[in-house]
Amino acid sequence: MSLQDYTDIIKDGLWKKNPGLVQLLGLCPLLAVSNTATTALALGVAVIAVLSLSNLLISLVRKLLIQEIRIIIYVVIIAALVTCVQLLMEAYTPLLYQKLGLYIALIVTNCIIIGRAEMFAAKNSPLKSLLDGLANGVGFTLVLLLLGIIRELIGQGTIFMGLDEFLGPIGNYFTIRLFEADKGLLIAVLPPGAFITLGLVLALKNFIDNGFEQKKKRVKKSNTTDISNQ
Repeated sequence: MSLQDYTDIIKDGLWKKNPGLVQLLGLCPLLAVSNTATTALALGVAVIAVLSLSNLLISLVRKLLIQEIRIIIYVVIIAALVTCVQLLMEAYTPLLYQKLGLYIALIVTNCIIIGRAEMFAAKNSPLKSLLDGLANGVGFTLVLLLLGIIRELIGQGTIFMGLDEFLGPIGNYFTIRLFEADKGLLIAVLPPGAFITLGLVLALKNFIDNGFEQKKKRVKKSNTTDISNQ
C-alpha cells in the first residue's frame, strides 16, 4: 500500500468524510455530551479506543466470519470493548463516568463504529483498518471537542472545567475561566444550543470547502489559459 493510501484514509477521517460533520453519524452523543469540553473529550477518547480496536479485531477475523451472522459478531466485539472501557472509567474516573452514564454504553450501537466495521474493516487489512479507526475516531472527537469548547465557553465562561476528573490533578492546569457562569448564555449548554452550534460549525466547514473548490477552479483555469497561450 502506497503512502498516498495512508494519507487518503487520514484525510477522509479527519475532514473529507468526517463522521460528525459530513456523514452526520453519532449525532445523539455528539449533541448530548458536548455541553462541556471535558465530557466531550472523555467520550471522544472512549470512541477512539473502541473504534480503533474494533476495526483491528474485525479485520483480523474477517475471513473467518460467516456472512449471515457477521453483524452479530461485530456487535459482540464492540460490546466487549465498550464493557472494558466502562469498567476502566468506573474504576479510575468515577465522577466522569457518572456524568457520561448511558452514553458510554450507547457506543455499542454508534453508527460510526458499526458502519466502519462493515464498510472498511471487513474488506481491508488490519493496518489500514486500524488507521481508519484512528482517523475517524479522532475526526469525531475533534468535532465533539470543538462543540464542547464553544458551548462551555459561551454558556459558563470556562474551558475544560472539571478536567481533573479525567486527567487527575494535572487537569487543573488546563482549566480556563474567563467570566462567571451567571454571565454566560444559558441556551448554549442546553439542547437548542447544541443544534445551533453544530449548524454554525457545519456552515463554517462548507464555507472552507467551497473556498478550496473555488481556488482549485481558478488554478485550473489559469493553467489551461497558460497552456493555450503557449
